[in-house]
Amino acid sequence: MRRLVASGKQVRMVNRSGRGQVPAGVEVTSADVTDPAAARQAFEGAAVVFHCAVGPYGRWPQTLPPIMEGIIQGAAGVGAKLVYGDNLYAYGPVAGPLTEDLPYRPAGPNATVRARLATTLMEAHPKGSVRAAIGRASDFYGPHVHLSTVGDGVFARAVAGKPAQALGNPDTLHTYTFIDDFAAALVTLATRAEALGQVWHVPSAETLTTRQFIEMAFQQTGHPPRVQVAPRMVISVLALFNPTMRGVSESLYQSEKPWVVDHSRYAKAFGASPTPHPEAVAESLKWFREDQGP
Repeated sequence: MRRLVASGKQVRMVNRSGRGQVPAGVEVTSADVTDPAAARQAFEGAAVVFHCAVGPYGRWPQTLPPIMEGIIQGAAGVGAKLVYGDNLYAYGPVAGPLTEDLPYRPAGPNATVRARLATTLMEAHPKGSVRAAIGRASDFYGPHVHLSTVGDGVFARAVAGKPAQALGNPDTLHTYTFIDDFAAALVTLATRAEALGQVWHVPSAETLTTRQFIEMAFQQTGHPPRVQVAPRMVISVLALFNPTMRGVSESLYQSEKPWVVDHSRYAKAFGASPTPHPEAVAESLKWFREDQGP
């Protein structure tokens, strides 16, 4: 929304409540997009639909397929292009950099449903049902980002002078994506005809270890960097009772070994100038300070 508004586009946000904190001129409407008729009504007049909707982490297999089906039908019904903001779960554990040509080898229910959603959308495109593209990002961070692995667990705690919380091995390489770069890439995919019918890894700044990333955030706050790592055994036990922790346990492989995302295909097609981490971290900390207040 911020990216589109800044470029002068007319924007309509769609959620269940029909409420939201948005700039003047941005419309907010309520719709249950699992209902194709409601989705079509909400999308009326749109040139592009950006699908960034998600459900509770522990219930993705139940909630996400109806959302995707409704959005595909709604976008098709009004003749809008559909750009889907996706993650990298569909690939499963990999050895080496993540590229768009990797096969889908999902590990667990959350990853399996993500692979299913992407397949559903990419199969709809050549059938002529809807014109679509997928942009994939790694764990993202930035203003308004609370629930990412480096959201509240890193930035909110760094601002408060508390130890950062991390998963897996903080000394292994891990790509992190600035949310504004993700947005910019999705908007580009919506405007370029050659992007349609394909999956793209969005640009991210240089890949660091998680510890290096956390230390960068703490250095900018003036607090000494401290990291608490959740033991795998504790996560596994909690996963027996808690659906959210079950999802966390399923994807631990992403933080235990190198998770390096290759966006060279996107860069070759459209160019790439991701925000340097120090600048993006500074913007993130500024927002978290303002969000927490005095």
